[in-house]
Amino acid sequence: MGRFVIDVSPLRVGRDFRFVFTARLVSLIGIGVTGVALAIQVFGLTGSSLHVAMVNAALGGPLLVGTLAGGVLADRLDRRLLMIWSRTGAGLGFTALAANAFLPEPRLWAVYGCAALIGLADGLSETALMAATPALAGRDRLAAAEALTSITTQLGTVAGPSLGGLLIAGPGLGACYAFTAATTAVTVGLLCLIRRLRPEGGERHRPVRSIIEGLSFVRRNRLIAGLILIDLSGTLFAMPYAVFPELAAERFGGGAEAVGLLYSAPAAGALLAALTSGWIGRVRRPGPVLAGAVILWGLAMTGFGLSGALPVALAFLAASGVGQIVSEVVAGALLQGNTPDHMLGRVSSLWLTEATVGPAAGGVLAGWLARLFTPGAAVVIGGVACMAGAVCVIWAVPALRRARTLAGAAAVDAAPGRAAEAARK
Repeated sequence: MGRFVIDVSPLRVGRDFRFVFTARLVSLIGIGVTGVALAIQVFGLTGSSLHVAMVNAALGGPLLVGTLAGGVLADRLDRRLLMIWSRTGAGLGFTALAANAFLPEPRLWAVYGCAALIGLADGLSETALMAATPALAGRDRLAAAEALTSITTQLGTVAGPSLGGLLIAGPGLGACYAFTAATTAVTVGLLCLIRRLRPEGGERHRPVRSIIEGLSFVRRNRLIAGLILIDLSGTLFAMPYAVFPELAAERFGGGAEAVGLLYSAPAAGALLAALTSGWIGRVRRPGPVLAGAVILWGLAMTGFGLSGALPVALAFLAASGVGQIVSEVVAGALLQGNTPDHMLGRVSSLWLTEATVGPAAGGVLAGWLARLFTPGAAVVIGGVACMAGAVCVIWAVPALRRARTLAGAAAVDAAPGRAAEAARK
């Protein structure tokens, strides 16, 4: 069993990693509450799944800006301060959402505006955190750190929407946003306790040139490019969360509680996979494992789209979460381990751009397909496209198929030229 239980060594040996782990967990529980509240509020105001997707897109645009800007800033500035100030900005957005929800007639434009502010802040903070992870956990513990980070994501995604459904049924939407604002304040306080995290050889080029250098590194490094493309197969096609409120109402006959269960189910499966992720750090052929995880993700989403009963649908969503988390841990460890510290901010920003804007664009696509066909058909089409994309990428990128142990990437900082050359071959 010890080969499968999650490796907690980054928590055991890293004081600052413990603070960041706790801060992220608290923050994501609050964000999970707000996620389901936004979907229900916008669907209630408009009656349209497309509007739900468009709010996600309104968050995704500034998120793209924040992620790209965060990549440049994380390679120049103290990554700790960048996380603190960006989470403070997000807290202001959650507070404004609460104030709007308590109005007799909440304004849809205010929801869009707050989503944009939160997206910008999230882009900055997530990029800084990803760039800081090797310094916080150590390059020899990247797979373990990725699994632990995913634990915070899944716990937040399981507990957040479920708690959100209860708060909506009780105190209402305003209480959800107020709760998230409070958890964000706690997050900022915890981040203030960690040490300074200045990048090694901080970047001093102009912002546009810095971004171009990051793009050039990804273009030359076939392994990193393959990681981004295969993850895009899942995030773009197999995260149709925008149609969940409509599916809950039309197919499963449920209200806010059913919506909360649909949003929570993938995270429940992902949490189980993360808790049994000890084997991932010893994988010798991570490329095929990554492709298999993304195929499982798409296959499970296809089954969900065909499901007619809520328990069966939740089981398929949980299976999709297993595929998501295995792919996330493997891909994240490979990316961080094969990128030198002075490039981590910009490469992380490109990775997170795909990982966050992909679902937003996929939500719009799912909403459009739901109007053209049905919500269930939209989910099935996306699942099939996800599987096809994973097969194409693993076939077209030999560097991804030939990638070896995750721990072996730790030497990238000592010899970035040799590591980059090896990844290109």
